[in-house]
Amino acid sequence: MGKLDGRVVLITGAARGQGEQEARLFAAEGARVVLADVRDDAGRALAEEIGSAARYVHLDVGEEADWAEALAFTTRTFGKLDGLVNNAGIAPRRALAQTSLATYEEAVRINQTGPFLGMRAAAPELAAAGGGTIVNTASYAALSGLPSLVAYAATKAAVVAMTRVVALELAGQGIRVNALCPGGVDTPMTNPGGKVAREEMDAYFGKLVPLGRIGRPEEMARVALFLSCDDSSYVTGQPFVVDGGWLAGTPLPP
Repeated sequence: MGKLDGRVVLITGAARGQGEQEARLFAAEGARVVLADVRDDAGRALAEEIGSAARYVHLDVGEEADWAEALAFTTRTFGKLDGLVNNAGIAPRRALAQTSLATYEEAVRINQTGPFLGMRAAAPELAAAGGGTIVNTASYAALSGLPSLVAYAATKAAVVAMTRVVALELAGQGIRVNALCPGGVDTPMTNPGGKVAREEMDAYFGKLVPLGRIGRPEEMARVALFLSCDDSSYVTGQPFVVDGGWLAGTPLPP
């Protein structure tokens, strides 16, 4: 028995990184998964690799019409929607003085407007299925200052706030809404192009993080699974920090 047997889950940003690991794990736990992304070739290839339990749909999360089509595709293909994972995001690295209005607005469009549109579009389908789950990917940076990520941090803080509000609004319909707040994770967002070896990433984050290494995308996927299955049946409106202890404080040097 899988933890998501019989459920249908839509995952955004699913073509690579954390979303890819969520798609693989959710399918392994019995879910039928719709992989949504703008990286069409990678998304289709991953869906084909996962097999009959997976489908791919193009989705620019900042576009309202794309959300309508993605939800229609999901219900047309699998008959219902039980879960949404708002994983898609970008992390422009700019100090305040170097952050253009266009850069800031694009971060808002993808990181903040995207989850808003997704929750609004998914809520009626989740209610029609008798309830369900929404997992919004926020960040450690939503809860603690991190230089050169002003646009990213602002949008992720908004995700945490929206999560709390929507959890209150949808609880009566049997829909639970929580936020996953990763710290540093070894994905293309943190390590573009995979140019830095994991050993080097571990050494760098080992100076910042009590557990002494960077996080793995599969570790984030396991927490997203927890928040999407009955193991968390009495949990809603919460930010779940998965950061190796980073938020607790920086370890002192020996």
